[in-house]
Amino acid sequence: MAKEKNTNEVSYEAKDIYVLEGLDPVRKRPGMYIGSTGVDGLHHLIWEVADNSIDEAMGGYCNEIEIALLPGNRVKVKDNGRGIPVDIHKQTKKSALETVLCTLHAGGKFGGDSYKVSGGLHGVGVSVVNALSIWLRAEVCRDGFLHCQEYKQGKPQGPVKKIGKCGGSGTTIYFEPDPAIFHDLNFNWERILSHLRQQAYLTKGVKIIIRDLRKVDAKPEEFFGLCEVSKKKKTDAQDTGERSYSFYFEGGIISYVRFLNGEEEPRHSNIFYVNKEYEGIQVETALQYTNDMQSTEMTFANNIHTVEGGMHLTGFRTALTRGLNDYARKNNYLKTSDENLTGDDVRDGLTAVISLKIREPQFEGQTKAKLGNTEARVAVDAVIAESLEEYLEKNPNDAKEILNRCILAAKARQAAKAAKETVLRKGILDGLALPGKLADCSSKDPEDSEIFIVEGDSAGGSAKQGRDRRFQAILPLRGKILNVEKARLDKALASKEIKALIIALGTAIADEFDISKLRYHKIVIMTDADVDGAHIRTLLLTLFFRHFMPVIDAGHVYIAQPPLYKISRGKESHYAFNDAEKDVILERIKKSKALSAEKSGKKSKKDDSASETSSQEGLSSEALAKEEEIKIGGVNIQRYKGLGEMNPGQLWETTMDPQNRVLKQVTVADAAAADKVFDVLMGDDVAPRKRFIQTHAKKVQNLDI
Repeated sequence: MAKEKNTNEVSYEAKDIYVLEGLDPVRKRPGMYIGSTGVDGLHHLIWEVADNSIDEAMGGYCNEIEIALLPGNRVKVKDNGRGIPVDIHKQTKKSALETVLCTLHAGGKFGGDSYKVSGGLHGVGVSVVNALSIWLRAEVCRDGFLHCQEYKQGKPQGPVKKIGKCGGSGTTIYFEPDPAIFHDLNFNWERILSHLRQQAYLTKGVKIIIRDLRKVDAKPEEFFGLCEVSKKKKTDAQDTGERSYSFYFEGGIISYVRFLNGEEEPRHSNIFYVNKEYEGIQVETALQYTNDMQSTEMTFANNIHTVEGGMHLTGFRTALTRGLNDYARKNNYLKTSDENLTGDDVRDGLTAVISLKIREPQFEGQTKAKLGNTEARVAVDAVIAESLEEYLEKNPNDAKEILNRCILAAKARQAAKAAKETVLRKGILDGLALPGKLADCSSKDPEDSEIFIVEGDSAGGSAKQGRDRRFQAILPLRGKILNVEKARLDKALASKEIKALIIALGTAIADEFDISKLRYHKIVIMTDADVDGAHIRTLLLTLFFRHFMPVIDAGHVYIAQPPLYKISRGKESHYAFNDAEKDVILERIKKSKALSAEKSGKKSKKDDSASETSSQEGLSSEALAKEEEIKIGGVNIQRYKGLGEMNPGQLWETTMDPQNRVLKQVTVADAAAADKVFDVLMGDDVAPRKRFIQTHAKKVQNLDI
């Protein structure tokens, strides 16, 4: 019996199969190619174009690269490499330049000997940038002539043109991200500097120039290769509002290790360095030990930062652990045959950079976070094993310092393990016995539950009364918790406040950590808006960064934003979270009073004076410091020195009510940079912290002392 056709059934025939041609797939699903259309994806456009220039440098064809931020959200990437070919491509019957810029998986990296190694493996880099740009211009200098072609949303606006003569060779790409794809077009100067500084370390002998010309008073066409404006006018324009940096490192990754160590005291003077080829894979590694308890391992494959590591990191760790154990046993640093240094022991205080050049890298995804080549593990293991043995034999003093450092870490680990087992006995952190000071919520669903970590019993009392007990838990902490940056895990676990927090979260810690047992998917740090509150917040963030990083990565950690001021006039009340908001509210009240007086015809000089006094005296930090509540011209300004000063209703309305509150989510965009900041602010060395304070002191406003 024939099946009766459902007239409401959605059509699924040949005509319903859509074939996206050219660069249409990129515009349809940009996240597949650049990770996201947020700030990360926006900057990824620069990395993709710059990677092509760096590939030229790695091949030995380029020694200078310039990246410039131009007015109108445009970016310029220029190199003095060979220049993209402009002759007709046999397969596409179009210029090779147009083929590269308009075709996915087209480039010199899929066959032949144009590139022995390349970071832009997928061949989608510059074509993806073209697709996601509202405008792009390519200029190529080859064989003495400058060739140019422009595009709009990936579509060529005409053939490749020969627009004049030029000297040397190279490629310049100008592009403007499409605002229909990217809602935030603000390029972050510091982020660009950090990324390109890293690339300069990895590509020694290559000069990378970064210029910020966004405030330069010049027309976009004045930056093109051959333009009609005078060179003098162009130079004068660039003298105003420009800032620039140049990076050039002869030492390469050796210099990078020194940079990463910063102010940390090295344990040995000679940095271990090797640069060897093994079965077609170039392995370059540098390492040094410091007195810091943390380790830093930076891994790269063809200059791409593999933030999740991969096979090359596995090979490095295996060879390092085995090599140091062999040397230690051979030279009687380890007394018994069953005594061994663990991987954690040999990485304690380690700073290492592992850079691989491999012909056919297998990255996981377009964002290239992890390297999957098994041959990379074999190559790194072999090279490190041979070179490390040679280094230790030739540098016995350095070897002694390294082994003493590792053995010290092993002893500390064993002591910490014993102390931890004492602290963790009887499953104390398994969530079986919640701390008495915790006011838990009734919900048992972590996705709906949130915990407020508050400062002191006073704030805790207000928060407990003001909360919605269905989904909000309150954990008050007494005083400042232990600085875990300066303490090992056993000391941290001996702290009552830290232990209470760990039990409340339910994840346990260290080897027993399990994020699936997290009891609250919103962990809100709620401290006073003063120096002590900021210090407590920093101590808590240090604890989360060092021991609960997966919780931060999952987006579960937030910082509450309680208001600084309550501004009242009659029955009308407003809350200001900073001085700028307070100024806006006072100005709005002033205008409202003036408008009301004008309408009623009762405006007087006296009223004028009162309004002026309100806006001027209201800004006096000295007056605000002396009085908690000031009444000026009919306006009450109350400054909250602490959360405990708010009654439960005010705390709920301003800071805890999901409908009104402001929460800042804690994220770590650059773990290495964050690690360095925590090291400076919370570490043992005073000198770097003093310099940090001196450098950033002017940015601090209304400091309470």
